[in-house]
Amino acid sequence: MADSRNLMKTLLCVSLLTVLSCKRAAKQGEKDAHVGQRGKESRVDTATVQAEATKPGDRSAYYITKDSLLIATETGDTLIYGRDEFNTIVDTHPELYSDDIRYPDLTFYCNGSRDAYNSEAGQDVYYVLYAYFLKQKNGIDKYAMRRKRLIDIYSNINLLFARLHNGGTFFGHQGLRILGYAEYSIYVYKLYEKDISEPYDISKQKDLYIKSLRLLYSDGSKNTEGLLDPERRARIRDLNAIVDNISKAITDNFYLQRAQEFHYDHYQYY
Repeated sequence: MADSRNLMKTLLCVSLLTVLSCKRAAKQGEKDAHVGQRGKESRVDTATVQAEATKPGDRSAYYITKDSLLIATETGDTLIYGRDEFNTIVDTHPELYSDDIRYPDLTFYCNGSRDAYNSEAGQDVYYVLYAYFLKQKNGIDKYAMRRKRLIDIYSNINLLFARLHNGGTFFGHQGLRILGYAEYSIYVYKLYEKDISEPYDISKQKDLYIKSLRLLYSDGSKNTEGLLDPERRARIRDLNAIVDNISKAITDNFYLQRAQEFHYDHYQYY
């Protein structure tokens, strides 16, 4: 039975890897820095995905020596671990600090979807840990402002769809998982910072994207039908404020590309 479960997990991992790789490969013909961002991400060797997670090496650098560790996140959430508990995580989940950095969903489904993390709440915690370790590699202070803005953009996209669909557990869990997605985006930015930093006029592309968000709830859409006029106006005003926040936060091509990717990767069915 255990062998069967392991086989199923391996097949899921390879399937997910194939999907992610194909999606990224399909984007390689795009213009601007986005091409550079995704180029290396699409070169994935399926034989090494799980092997990287079990590479021998010195883990002592990641151990804590104090009695406890408090992980404070940009969303205001905190995790507290005792020394033994945290060091056990270091021992059992080396994929979290591997130099072979993968997209958080891929990392979780290939290595993390077991033991304490084999639940929706457990997956939330795993993504916080993923972000915690990757943040050490990326640079905590150097990218603090860009990290904060990415989290803001992703959180508002999540909030927009949560409001459109009157909430749901998916959107609640996304609140913490966004930390992992944002930190991975910082990793991408760090890899291609010079190319991404070149001036680029995004006004037309940004305008089209923001308009597409407003069309989700404009007059006549299913998201406002059945409401009385005062209710509809209040709903549209609330949704407009969320989209305004997204628009204000998208100030360069990198933010625009990552916003669109996060949106279409996670909310295409909503």
